[in-house]
Amino acid sequence: MGIMLNNDVSKSRPSDAIDALERQVAQSAADGFSSVWLSHIFGFDALTALAVVGRNVPGIELGTAVVPTYPHHPGVLAQQALTVNAAVGGRFALGIGLSHKIVIEDMYGYSFDRPARHMREYLSVLLPLLRGEPVSFEGETLRANLELSAPPAPDMPVLIAALAPRMLKLAGAMADGTVLWMAGRKAVAEHIAPSITKAAEEAGRPAPRIVCALPVCVTDDAEAASARADQIFEIYGQLPSYRAVLEREGAERPGQVAVVGDEETVARRLDDLAAAGVTDFVASPFGSAESVARTRELLRSI
Repeated sequence: MGIMLNNDVSKSRPSDAIDALERQVAQSAADGFSSVWLSHIFGFDALTALAVVGRNVPGIELGTAVVPTYPHHPGVLAQQALTVNAAVGGRFALGIGLSHKIVIEDMYGYSFDRPARHMREYLSVLLPLLRGEPVSFEGETLRANLELSAPPAPDMPVLIAALAPRMLKLAGAMADGTVLWMAGRKAVAEHIAPSITKAAEEAGRPAPRIVCALPVCVTDDAEAASARADQIFEIYGQLPSYRAVLEREGAERPGQVAVVGDEETVARRLDDLAAAGVTDFVASPFGSAESVARTRELLRSI
């Protein structure tokens, strides 16, 4: 069981925010969670933050969910990831993703053309460098001719944010699995798990990790919690990739895939996700302070 950390630091002083993040990691480790995950959107740089706070909290996996590929050359990201992994004693899981056209083109100014091609070429550079191998690669979108001297990490999990068929095939064939967001039980069971597992088998790779992150709220008022999730996570119902996976679920709104209800209901839904093929569940608790505390208490017991 994993937990999503809060990377909304816009109203905090820098040192206070780092201290707060470290307290989140320490509390999660003390509560028995096996992993913590940090988003990389517009808050702290997830790699740097995890290197800083993870070094002081032993015994828990630390993952990014996820670092966007386009603004980071794969050679640069490999160097960063190897540094983080060394800092936290080999407990780092690198989650990467394409992000979205609105971010990559409109904000960063990169072309978002043929994203699956970009990811395939990206992994062709990133993965050998993580294993400590030299790379000489020239693709349509990326070029690299380098070798790193940082300690290699051939066992570092590399997970792709994959929802579309071509991305799931890449995640199974080249990487160690996928990191999901807004994907419910039906989407996992009928689309994600079969696609990525088949790709891994055909490539002769081990069974992939399917890391499923969803909003969670333990409450006696599931209807209100679902409506609140619609408000908090509204943007994810508008972005094309998440819109597509919600449609596979038969859901119209983010609140319909959020895991809400009393303890028995939430526990049952988590069991259903595991049966659907989820190997690692990552909870993003939301709601009132009382609901968040109640949510964490349940998750600690599972």
